[in-house]
Amino acid sequence: MTQAHPLDPPDDPFEVARTAAADIARLTGVERHDIAVTLGSGWGRAAELIGETVATVPATEVTGFSRPALEGHVGTLRSLRTPGGRAVLVIGARTHYYEGHGVRRVVHSVRTAAATGATTMVLTNGAGGIRDHWRPGQPVLISDHINLTADSPLEGATFVDLTDLYSRRLRDLARGVDPSLDEGVYCQFRGPHYETPAEVRMAKAIGGDIVGMSTALEAIAAREAGMEVLGFSLITNLAAGISPVPLSHAEVIEAGREAEPVISDLLARVIGEL
Repeated sequence: MTQAHPLDPPDDPFEVARTAAADIARLTGVERHDIAVTLGSGWGRAAELIGETVATVPATEVTGFSRPALEGHVGTLRSLRTPGGRAVLVIGARTHYYEGHGVRRVVHSVRTAAATGATTMVLTNGAGGIRDHWRPGQPVLISDHINLTADSPLEGATFVDLTDLYSRRLRDLARGVDPSLDEGVYCQFRGPHYETPAEVRMAKAIGGDIVGMSTALEAIAAREAGMEVLGFSLITNLAAGISPVPLSHAEVIEAGREAEPVISDLLARVIGEL
C-alpha cells in the first residue's frame, strides 16, 4: 500500500506549509525569510549572485517537498543573506502541474515561503515567446497571466482578487534596474506536451504573449497568502508556429545555459533593490 503524502486530503495544506517552514528554520538556522525566489529553467546561477549562502538543504528533507522531475531544477532550498541584510529563500525544487501530483504540491513551495515570513515572491521560468521580435535568451517581465490548466490552488469558497497580481510596483522597480525589459501576458498550459501552432494562435488571440507550463498557479497561491509577486520569463524559444523549427527540451536547456550569466545578474540586481 502506497504511503499517503503529507499534502493529500484531508490534511490541511497550510498546516503542512507551517511544518515545512519550521523544518527550514531548523535546517538553515534562519528563523525568518523576507523574500522568496523560485528559480526556473535558465535562472539557477542567480543564487550565486544574490548574496552570501547561509545554508543549503536538500528539498526532500523538508516536509511536503519532492525531488524535481525536470532537468534544470536543482532540488535544493537555499537561504541567502543579501548585502543589505535581507534573508532570501531560494527555491530550486519546483513541482510542475503536469507531474500529476495535484495542485497542492505544485504550490506547496509558495505556501511554505509565505509561512517562513516572506512577503515578496519572485517567480521565474523558461517559456516560449509568441511575439516574433523576441529572441531566445531574452528575459521579459510577466504583466498578467491566463490560466489554461482548468484548475486552481484555491479550495472551497475562497475568493481572491487577482487585479495587479504581478505587482506593477515591482515591475517598475525591475525596469529601474534594466529599462530595456519588455513585458507580456503568460499563458500556463497543462503540459507536458508543447503547444500546437493552433493553440499558440489561440493564446495570442485571447491576449497571451508567453506560453509555458508553470507559474500561474503558484502566483495565485502567493496572492492568497498575501504576498507581492514579481514574475520573469526567460524566452528560451519562439512558440510553435512562430518558430521555424520543431521544439525540444534540449533547446530550452541550451538557451537557458547561454543566457544564464546575463539573466542571473539581472535577477540578483533586482532582488538587491527589493
